[in-house]
Amino acid sequence: MIDDVGLVRRLKALACTAPLHDLDARKGMLDWVEAEPYQMAEIALHTIDQVTIAMDFDTGARHRQVVDRVVPFVAAQAPDRHPDEHLRVARWVLDSLINVGTVDRGFRRVYGEVDAGGAYTRRAFDFKLLVELAAADGEVYLRATDEAINVLVGALDTDVESAQVAAEVKLENLIIRGRLAEARLAAEQARYRTVQFGETLRIRLEATRRDVRAVDWEQDLPELIGSALTHIESRFKAESAILKNITVARDDAEEPHRKRRAADLVDIVGDCIRRHTQLQARLLSAGSVFRAEQDRQLFAGPPQRAAVDLFGQLLLPVLELPVTRAVAPLEEYFHGSAGPATPPVLTLSSLVSLLLRPPVERDDLVGELPQPDLIPAEDADRYSDEQWRLADELLDLPDVARDLSGLLAEAGRLDPGLPRLVALRAMHAYSPELAAAIRRGQPSLLIAVPTGRRLDPALTGGIGGDELVLTTAGLGDQS
Repeated sequence: MIDDVGLVRRLKALACTAPLHDLDARKGMLDWVEAEPYQMAEIALHTIDQVTIAMDFDTGARHRQVVDRVVPFVAAQAPDRHPDEHLRVARWVLDSLINVGTVDRGFRRVYGEVDAGGAYTRRAFDFKLLVELAAADGEVYLRATDEAINVLVGALDTDVESAQVAAEVKLENLIIRGRLAEARLAAEQARYRTVQFGETLRIRLEATRRDVRAVDWEQDLPELIGSALTHIESRFKAESAILKNITVARDDAEEPHRKRRAADLVDIVGDCIRRHTQLQARLLSAGSVFRAEQDRQLFAGPPQRAAVDLFGQLLLPVLELPVTRAVAPLEEYFHGSAGPATPPVLTLSSLVSLLLRPPVERDDLVGELPQPDLIPAEDADRYSDEQWRLADELLDLPDVARDLSGLLAEAGRLDPGLPRLVALRAMHAYSPELAAAIRRGQPSLLIAVPTGRRLDPALTGGIGGDELVLTTAGLGDQS
């Protein structure tokens, strides 16, 4: 037997799809929903699709944005269920793809490999489907990994450029032959490959920002940038021609269904052209990124020691130990984290000297205090005593109910500044604190109730809002 690279590639491809199948296997264990109508693997594929489409070079998809786009697909599977259930199912699938609840938020699958000597060896394949990354603006975005994009297009570790060229040729042939339904699938796969090409460059630039020595900028990356620019130039020509053919097919189509499919293809190919334009700009600026990071890291200080992962390196291992063996590492950690403490008394002579030292006499007073220069406080009351008296008279309504608009008009005739005070008093009378008024011993309480109408600012001195009916309610004998 010989080492079969193709078999290993197919095993990894199956491993990438395993988390999607696990969703359908685990849905029966959910206690908050009867999940039989929901096809969780289909929802997961749709979720990865939405994240991939929303990905940009610097940012990705927001959690809420992805959930909002997935909820209609979930609702279509169970239209008789409550919208809150649809929302919760979409969030559960998204969290499962991120693998929330694990330390590294990754998946691991074990596969077998036969080496050149015929020995069968088990190996672990670690991967992620959706990752959370923090952008420069502080927002946390979702991005689809290469493994997730390969799940969408049905391949693994495929050469990006050759796959993109093949997808574009296939798309062009399908459009010429008028098979728009299959052309849409080919166009979506071409867009996924475009996103994956940009993700490859982004990962290399991120590694450069961490350590310029981790990326081969002498030969590997310059060749990648050169071939990518050549690839983009040819893709621009091909996609422009494809876009022209699609536009002709859309304009010449007479059937509404066919015209709609052609219009969708126009949008998808246009999005591919936009992504290629953005990728070209990033490729042209990659050299300046390398030079800037080289200068920054060359004059940076010595690397700092990494902090201890208390959860993964201390807590989890200690919890697996018996108590007798766990005490020693915990004591070592707390002794190291607390640091040295200097005792207040180092020797016996220091203790005797400290005890025999006479107390320091302190003055009872700290000395003469300067007299501060106080500025007279300004009168903060906006309304005069006369205005308050007039407002009390207007709002004393023991046996009658009056509209706020009438009270404002009457207040305006008495004093131009009085309507605003009456309006403020009426606003406080809406939903008054009855218990507080009883505790204070008030004999009555002003109450305001909305009528559903609106105030006319032209008649109320510029005061708008809801029309209210006001009256004074007696609180009775509180003795």
